Amino acid sequence: MFVAMVPPAEAVEDLDAFLDVRRAAAPFRWTQPDQLHVTLAFLAAVPDRSLDDLVERLAAAARRRTPVTARIAGGGAFPHPDAAKVVWAGLRTTGTDHAELVRMSDGARRAANASGIAPDGQRFRPHLTVARTGRPRQVTRWVQLLDGYEGPSWRVGEWSLVASHLGEGPARRPRYEEVARVQVG
Repeated sequence: MFVAMVPPAEAVEDLDAFLDVRRAAAPFRWTQPDQLHVTLAFLAAVPDRSLDDLVERLAAAARRRTPVTARIAGGGAFPHPDAAKVVWAGLRTTGTDHAELVRMSDGARRAANASGIAPDGQRFRPHLTVARTGRPRQVTRWVQLLDGYEGPSWRVGEWSLVASHLGEGPARRPRYEEVARVQVG
């Protein structure tokens, strides 16, 4: 499972249109538009008995946060552009909104910990995975291309708790199932 911010349809459609005419130029495994999200906390194992408590704690954590304005803009690669396995689009905010995004991630992680669920220990870096390369590849041109992208802004006002069913989606990709949605603020 993971806790995520899901961009609205217009933001996803704008990014999809930007990438659509370029996808054929790279042998990547492209993320389906309906699976684009910003992960606040990754939860590798969530026991059924902990689910209700987790949702309650996530709702309480989200209520303590303030909605922010964000846009998909820029890009990068993990672990780095010279040997990337993941190509991503960034999430841009203004003013104090970036700090609030970090607090959202921290709050989601604390809610999971308090429910007895250990979140992944990676540092929060707001991004949307747009492609996986399969093996390490040089993707500097793709990062430069994404650096020139700036989509429409939207208000981040909710989090989704999502179950990922590996191999159950099209072409053996994960199938995502929204388990709960909680309001920010």
